[in-house]
Amino acid sequence: MIRSASYGVLVAVILILTVPELRNQLANNSLLVGSKEADAPLSYATAVQAAGPAVVNIYSSDIEKSSRYGGKPRQSTRLGSGVIMSEDGYILTNFHVVQNADLIKVLLQNGQLFAAELIGYDVYTDLAVLKVNALNLPVIPQKRQLASVAGDVVLAIGNPLNLGQTVTQGIISATGRNGLSSTNYLEFLQMDAAINQGNSGGALVNTNGELVGINSRKFTQSSPQLNIQGIFFAVPYQLAYKIMQKIIEHGRVTRGWLGITSGQGSMNATGITIDNVADNGPAQKAGLKKGDVIVQIGDIQINSIVQALDIIAETIPGTTLTFTIYRNRQSIELPVTIAEFNNLATG
Repeated sequence: MIRSASYGVLVAVILILTVPELRNQLANNSLLVGSKEADAPLSYATAVQAAGPAVVNIYSSDIEKSSRYGGKPRQSTRLGSGVIMSEDGYILTNFHVVQNADLIKVLLQNGQLFAAELIGYDVYTDLAVLKVNALNLPVIPQKRQLASVAGDVVLAIGNPLNLGQTVTQGIISATGRNGLSSTNYLEFLQMDAAINQGNSGGALVNTNGELVGINSRKFTQSSPQLNIQGIFFAVPYQLAYKIMQKIIEHGRVTRGWLGITSGQGSMNATGITIDNVADNGPAQKAGLKKGDVIVQIGDIQINSIVQALDIIAETIPGTTLTFTIYRNRQSIELPVTIAEFNNLATG
């Protein structure tokens, strides 16, 4: 038996020496003691290195005069973060970071400090656009058609509590919408990456460093007895980009308004049923009535209230759209002139 084993070892050695492929395979085999290199640890450093330089610290100052201080001006400063969206200095942040600010300063990660101009803001998405007088700035990686799904790993980058640039990690817990219709928590990205004071306006990125959203706020509840953890929100990238473009082009965001509330379609028709019509609103002026089923707006078939409201919201006020409706089982076309949304109604 010993002689047989010796012959077996000799044959194996000959094969290893004469067959290069076998020799290379064995050299890389994890069973060979000492041949396996340690696996590299999981790291998001590449994503942070790609996105981090484009995330800035924002210091917004209010200058107040008060009799308590002898009438002397008193300056108070709020912390926040922002994201450089273009090489020529357009920066996205939260509106509440710069609201009523008399002076806005932007600090880059390389130490450069700039005064910033407020170009415009949108209250409903809590977004603001700033501009600094600089060129060739680092820009956050962006993918225009990027769509997040629940379960995606994300990194929140910002300046919490003025500690300097900090990264927190989590996942997308739920996704929101990208339309311009009236905003609430359901239209934001929900994630569990921690957002603290100073993080607002910073970048939410994926593991490639691409911008997923603008960090906005944590979930708040009126009941102090509830200990809520791990619920934070960000404005989805596609919506934030859309808002930014409108602000840059027009200085503000305008939304179309129809003046209805609605449930889902009924009466064997694809569409949405009008539950209520606002007094003196565009819908009422055009002849739309409670119980009408909207099946088409222009050339677009309607299958949900969300879809319809987004079409209306993104229509320039003053534009006339043709609505196809069902009323008493008959198809009717009505021209409707869209008005500007001013928080008077939901549709």
